[in-house]
Amino acid sequence: MSIDIPLPPPPESGQGQPEIKEYSDPSPMTPVQPVQLGPEDRFQFNCHKGIACFNKCCQNIDIMLAPYDILRLKKRLGLSSRDFIDNFTRDFAMDGHGMPGLKLATKDESPACAFLTPEGCGVYADRPSACRYYALGLLSMRRKDSPTDEDSYFVVKEDHCLGHEEPKTQTVRDYRKEQGLEDYDAINREWRQIVLKKRSSGPTIGKPSERSMELFFLASYDLDGFRDFISTPGFTELFELDPAEKELLLATDEALLRFAFRFLKQALYGEISIPVRADAADKRRERYRQRVEQMEREAVERKTMDQDAQYESLKYESQDD
Repeated sequence: MSIDIPLPPPPESGQGQPEIKEYSDPSPMTPVQPVQLGPEDRFQFNCHKGIACFNKCCQNIDIMLAPYDILRLKKRLGLSSRDFIDNFTRDFAMDGHGMPGLKLATKDESPACAFLTPEGCGVYADRPSACRYYALGLLSMRRKDSPTDEDSYFVVKEDHCLGHEEPKTQTVRDYRKEQGLEDYDAINREWRQIVLKKRSSGPTIGKPSERSMELFFLASYDLDGFRDFISTPGFTELFELDPAEKELLLATDEALLRFAFRFLKQALYGEISIPVRADAADKRRERYRQRVEQMEREAVERKTMDQDAQYESLKYESQDD
């Protein structure tokens, strides 16, 4: 979960054991605590089945899905990417240009998570990263003129959640490890960089074309479709991949997803990391020339047919007279 809100810099901790930061709700309208945390900062929180509010956060969700979330969930359910997207997600626009995003679906006529069961989360081992982070939030920012984004964390303290009253404190680093976030962040961070670059560039890059939106959706979410895409003659003709690398991509979802991010950076921002065949441009120009010639021939044929039809019509009209 990335939330684009301005937060003040964290206060400096004292020497020795990191201090537990105190929080106060900045307004009655937001559960976000206005203190940035680093990996070694400590916070108080614990969630477990015995707590009175258990599963309340799953009964009213608004969860954005990142690419690795979808990969894990569709594999757990034994579905193709397309089937998972169609049955367990809903579309939303991530920015004013309509950059496509996906959110986790809810139950029919209910804001509850589609995977919530009476016993708890039905996909717990493969739950999305936003669920793993709760009650932490992740803030990714890119400072002006910086080539990379910076991660920081903050506490989300909702009224219904009693986990903040539990007598357990831990560092952000330990909590992330306990929740199994390291693998998720390692892959999703690359995708967040693509999204952040789009947001931070603004008019520099401009409004994406419809084709670039389609490629973004395909490479980000429809991994099985992207696998088919890199197997097409057009892709093979343009990009020069080592046969062993291509075999790995076709067989391994995680490797394919990382490659999809490389492809997006190249297609959207010109960051060349996938070799392009030397004769690819010449072949494309030749195909374009052939298409133009074919269109011109078809136009001439249509014009001739129209002229013939007009002549026949005039001939019959003269016979009737």
